[in-house]
Amino acid sequence: MRVAVGAKTILLAHGGGGKLMHDLLAEEVFPAFANPLLDERHDGAVLEVGGARVAFTTDSYVVRPYVFPGGDIGVLAVNGTVNDLAMCGARPLGISAAFILEEGFPLEAFRSVLASMRQAAAAAGVAVVTGDTKVVDHGKGDGIFVNTAGIGVVEHRFKIGPSSVRPEDAILLSGDLGRHGVTVLAAREGIEFETALASDTAPLHRAVLALLDAGIEIHCLRDLTRGGLAAALIEIAEVSGLALEIEEARIPVGDEVRGACEILGLDPIHVANEGRFVVFVPPPDADRALAVLAAHGSPGARPIGRAGGKHPGRLSLRTALGTLRLVDLPSGEQLPRIC
Repeated sequence: MRVAVGAKTILLAHGGGGKLMHDLLAEEVFPAFANPLLDERHDGAVLEVGGARVAFTTDSYVVRPYVFPGGDIGVLAVNGTVNDLAMCGARPLGISAAFILEEGFPLEAFRSVLASMRQAAAAAGVAVVTGDTKVVDHGKGDGIFVNTAGIGVVEHRFKIGPSSVRPEDAILLSGDLGRHGVTVLAAREGIEFETALASDTAPLHRAVLALLDAGIEIHCLRDLTRGGLAAALIEIAEVSGLALEIEEARIPVGDEVRGACEILGLDPIHVANEGRFVVFVPPPDADRALAVLAAHGSPGARPIGRAGGKHPGRLSLRTALGTLRLVDLPSGEQLPRIC
């Protein structure tokens, strides 16, 4: 995709997890709508409404293929919106669903997406309460695109977001990386694995609410979707102004995902996930937070790093050899059209 910006022309890989999309947002979109809530650069905004705190978020889904092992575009849309609300520390209340259908998209395929969305919403305990449907000319829509928005209620005292990260915070990761991105790529390219690898898409709000119910002092949450672990932590480092350091040896990656990434020249920390998140907590709360996560569907949760280091506003990775390297966003999206 080619986007003209003033005298410049920016070439964007579809999907938008790389440096070019990051620069477009930072230089054009954020300044156009600058306000304190947007400047938080979080997964959603928390608004004061009649004395209550309400979280609001929106996202669009353009995954190709729209059906893949472990889910489809409808499941992604529901879980992704629920998870963005969860990353605000909110209990989801309801979501919208808007569909852009290409002329000729099979009715049975649309019914299948609707059914999977209904099932995913029921599993997450939310309702689809409003929406819209549009049809575009054949060849202009690639089958089906889905936009969702969601609202939730914030029932705790914490301000959760990148600006709340504090020096020495522990960075906890909820599970292994790369399953969703590699699964979608395999489905797209006809790559087969020895075992049935599937997307990790799942609702995350129950684990987050369990952390809050346990009295864990959460400073920041972020799900690891477009751009993966690296993109999430790079943005948190930029907004907080703190150095973040993670350890390669502590980052869990399954054998099949690691093998696929090595063959395809991908780095698992840049590959998208749809059921993984990071949480920043004070060091005294780290062990208790890990125990809560293990009891609520994340037995693979582990500490992977801390807030602090030599490079303020930057993410660093300590390699298996013990060297420290700065992590940057790739120039383009490694895996386009996976979310």
